[in-house]
Amino acid sequence: MSSIVLYTDGACSGNPGPGGWAWVCLSGTEVREGYGGEKATTNNRMELMAVIDGLSTVEARFADKSLQPGTIEVRTDSQYVKNGVTSWIQSWKKNGWRTASKTPVKNRDLWERLDTLSLRLGARYVWVEGHAGVAWNERCDELARKGVVEHS
Repeated sequence: MSSIVLYTDGACSGNPGPGGWAWVCLSGTEVREGYGGEKATTNNRMELMAVIDGLSTVEARFADKSLQPGTIEVRTDSQYVKNGVTSWIQSWKKNGWRTASKTPVKNRDLWERLDTLSLRLGARYVWVEGHAGVAWNERCDELARKGVVEHS
């Protein structure tokens, strides 16, 4: 069993506008990267997509039950993602996917996917400060911006 650290980031040129997402997965000495984007999206959707794609890749890698990850720690510079998955989502689900002000939860489709993956994999979430010199977070930012350019 190996410990996995997944750095994630999303970016958008305009909000909405063309967007990109990225992740870097560290496991032992192995480093994997992924990124993508969409032509018309929001920054929050890209932040969510980064985590969803990263966790989906981790899950696929460990589909062979003989390979099992140890802890999975997601490091995100998005308070929206971190607070949403560790705090708000429980209330949203209890309230029929409505916020405290009774409005529908934005990005529900992505939150449901992320919730399923997080629960299945036992992922922990940690907030890291963006643009603060954290090497792997900076790499995610670079890849997410590449996703924006490729989808502009």
